[in-house]
Amino acid sequence: MLPAMRDQKMGGIIDQGFDTVTLLERKKMAMFSESTRREFLVQLGGLGVILSQPQLVFGQQPLPTRMIPGTDESLPVIGLGSSKPVLEIPTEGTEPVAAVIRMLLEHGGRLVDTSPRTPDIDAEFGRVLAEPDIRDGIFLATKINTPSEETGIQQLEQTERLFGRRTIDLVQVESLRGLQSHWPRLQEMKDSGAARYIGVTVSSYRNFDRLEAFMRTGSPDFVHVNYSVIETRAEERILPLAQDLGMGVIINRPFMNGTYFGQVSDRELPPWAADFDCESWAQFSLKYILAHPAITCVLTETTNPEHMEENIQAGFGRVPDQTTKQRMRDVFSG
Repeated sequence: MLPAMRDQKMGGIIDQGFDTVTLLERKKMAMFSESTRREFLVQLGGLGVILSQPQLVFGQQPLPTRMIPGTDESLPVIGLGSSKPVLEIPTEGTEPVAAVIRMLLEHGGRLVDTSPRTPDIDAEFGRVLAEPDIRDGIFLATKINTPSEETGIQQLEQTERLFGRRTIDLVQVESLRGLQSHWPRLQEMKDSGAARYIGVTVSSYRNFDRLEAFMRTGSPDFVHVNYSVIETRAEERILPLAQDLGMGVIINRPFMNGTYFGQVSDRELPPWAADFDCESWAQFSLKYILAHPAITCVLTETTNPEHMEENIQAGFGRVPDQTTKQRMRDVFSG
């Protein structure tokens, strides 16, 4: 049973990427119409943010969405990073990954992110993605994960064939591997309609400098980066730059591939987490991430539909303001 709604204690301010804006804030937006989006957010800094209606509506309304910059398309704020359940297909079968995707879709989620695996695994996963109740509901993001131009082409062909997709929603160069070789190919795919969006991914700080340089020259539609309440460095340059350049942002490693839970397993959730509708350590990190206006969607990895539902719940209700975010970081600074 879901918990009762928390008492409202924080403001109802949202940025242009959120779903609901109060009348008061519409007036504030008009007042600051000459400001940039980032300047507007600075002017409103320190005030609380609401992603959607309070948690009472969880299960009654779909996940809140944020706009993909420069488009009229939006994405739900929680998605699925499918590596773990897909890699377990040989031992666990396809039911776990299918159940998690269906849970995501049930609550209005769409983004499913994957990466090329062996042909046998991708064939099985492709059958899941072809299920009638899944196929047309998802926004599929895949990758090239090899430095070889030739192998990269083979990976894309395998994805198109085994996933039954003539058009892929988002194709990314994983960890910037072979970027100079692959990027022209991705641009051709976008120009021809074989890919709707193209982007790049990183999952460690060591690639941040290269990512920043490429963002300034390569004009990707999306950047896909590690960020969490513990791994916060993306806040310094990557996320502000993505805002300035109008790029969508997908977040990986919200739980640091599970090591986050090892750091909180013997701790009680702070009582003040209730002030931003947070009811678990998983939601603690997800709410921290979603409080940043640059974020389009954060990927969570799980093989458990109940955990997926708990993650989805983080997309509803309040998120922390800047003062509270510092307090959240302090939890892990000792």
